[in-house]
Amino acid sequence: MSTLAALALLLALTAAPAARAAEPELLVFAAASLTEVLEELGEAYTRETAQPVKFSFAASSALARQLEAGATADVFLSADVEWMDYVEQRGLIDSASRRDLLGNRLVLIAPRASDVALELVPGFPLAAALGSKRLATGDPDHVPAGRYARAALTSLGVWQAVEARLARAENVRTALAYVARGETPLGVVYETDARIEPGVRVVGVFPASTHPPITYPVAVTKGARAGAARFVAFLRGQAAGETFRKFGFVALP
Repeated sequence: MSTLAALALLLALTAAPAARAAEPELLVFAAASLTEVLEELGEAYTRETAQPVKFSFAASSALARQLEAGATADVFLSADVEWMDYVEQRGLIDSASRRDLLGNRLVLIAPRASDVALELVPGFPLAAALGSKRLATGDPDHVPAGRYARAALTSLGVWQAVEARLARAENVRTALAYVARGETPLGVVYETDARIEPGVRVVGVFPASTHPPITYPVAVTKGARAGAARFVAFLRGQAAGETFRKFGFVALP
């Protein structure tokens, strides 16, 4: 190899990382229940590609409405299909990029020190277990976790007894905090939330038949910056799937 050819090869090899480093930072809108796992995966993605990733975590409803109001993001990861449908119907995502990424389970939780015991069967005494206090969950009119909770409690025939006694949280992590701090004696959250909070314990898992499947779809937004599709592909890869499973999520095919 001539000296000039060797120099050209060296320049090409060193230019590739530099080009990657110049790629724009990605902004990902993601459901609050994904906070820890996505922060870990974001670091792994940046190590692999040299492209930085920043996350904005909130209730899927809040993020969808921010997109509708003109907020700029590159990827949207919702905790239910309804809010992904909402942004898709408004032309805010690349429909071809949409995929169902994850699944989860719905659980009833109590503070770690609580000794409450309940079997989640039709007509179980949820209202009596609350005493004079409230049940924490996401606002069922807006937050996916609250919608799943309403469906499950309705299916089990206890929704009407507790509907007026909800601590309606702005997102599932706020509901989790209410229980962890002992502000409410019980709450309904995702199983993955309960796993990361040492201040709570799982009282029971709601049967999957009592609520719609808990599905997290992901999509690239319209006008997304370079690298957004690559990040979604990374989330669907084998290594990311192992990380999701480590945090308790179900990685969908």
